Amino acid sequence: MRIRVTGGQPLNGTYQPAGNTNAAIALLAASMLVDEQSTIANWPDTTTTASMLKTAQRLGTRFSIDNDQTLTVQTEQILRRELAQQETGNLLYLAPILVRRGYIRLELDFPMQRIRTHLGAMRDLGLDVSSVDGAVEVRAGKWHFKDILLEEASVTATAIVVMLAACFGDETVIRNAASEPHVQELCNMLERMGAQVHNVGSNMLRVFGGRQLHGVAEKVGPNHIEAASVAAMAAMSGGRVQIDGIRHGDMRMIDKIYQRLGIKLDLDEKMIFVPKHGDLALSNRAEDVDASIESAPWPGFPSDLMAIATVIATQARGTALIHEKLYNNRLLFIDKLNAMGAQIVLCDPHRAIVVGPSPLYPIYMDSPDVRAGLGMLAAALLADGESVIDNAQALRRSFDGVVGKLIKLGAQITIEGA
Repeated sequence: MRIRVTGGQPLNGTYQPAGNTNAAIALLAASMLVDEQSTIANWPDTTTTASMLKTAQRLGTRFSIDNDQTLTVQTEQILRRELAQQETGNLLYLAPILVRRGYIRLELDFPMQRIRTHLGAMRDLGLDVSSVDGAVEVRAGKWHFKDILLEEASVTATAIVVMLAACFGDETVIRNAASEPHVQELCNMLERMGAQVHNVGSNMLRVFGGRQLHGVAEKVGPNHIEAASVAAMAAMSGGRVQIDGIRHGDMRMIDKIYQRLGIKLDLDEKMIFVPKHGDLALSNRAEDVDASIESAPWPGFPSDLMAIATVIATQARGTALIHEKLYNNRLLFIDKLNAMGAQIVLCDPHRAIVVGPSPLYPIYMDSPDVRAGLGMLAAALLADGESVIDNAQALRRSFDGVVGKLIKLGAQITIEGA
């Protein structure tokens, strides 16, 4: 899919973010822990959720999606004990396969180092984990009490461990757990299914499991990355936008960092109002001079918003340090911003200095990175002229209908080859 974006148009109106894709796939995996039917409302239509449903179907899951985007799902039995790992999300199926079949063989198409935390956590739980001919084999086991420490606060590793603990462990303490909104949604669903998960939202979870779980009616929460990105686009465009259906707690740190970059949001419990902004400037508080914007594990500023934060910094008067602390190669989009006229110095793979404001000019962009995609779309919406974004279907990997919803706000975007 190719899109043509004519920048310089203010965004105005009301916007509703879709369900969080990362939450949706975790809730899907949790529903497969039992043979009873579950329903998951506000199901997002993304390429990731579609891929996960296809894999679930191959494993034996039956599902349907109604016109209200409610997924009805039931896995009476899991048919396979082997899983070909092609996307990170598929790792979530480790838990239901182990719970229902007691064994899994995972065929890898990437270095085993990438799932070191996941494998280490399962070993710490007492599961039999071995490497055989380049694949990973895991055999299930029960435990009375385990206190484990994750090597890193991995969302996927935390999700797998919480699901296993809900089914196999009498009591499990998980330290250095991830606490992102989608992890919290999974923990809350497991509680409604019959487990007890204490300290949800913290980095130390205590799970009391071993009980018979049952199917539930669940709802996917809003995508906070989508909501925050659209809020930034609206502010930089000079328009006024109301974003409905958000959760205040998801936006607190984002709001703080946006204020540092010169964007002021009016937050309610379920709504963001983006007032009309004039020229942006970095905070004039003494401690924020030469502002530093750093990614951090939740509840810190999300890495997935570093691209949009960088775009904001190009439009704000002042000098900002963008510091991507969590991942390598997440600042590659800076070359595209410099090609559009931004003044950014890439210091090393993790740090960049942005001097603003800079007018942006249209360019041709190919295959936007899924994490930088909304940032580059924001830059195109600011540029004076028509930008072309090729392979824009990458935006659909995590975001449901975002381009169409931006068009309704007044964005001049033409879709080709959808």
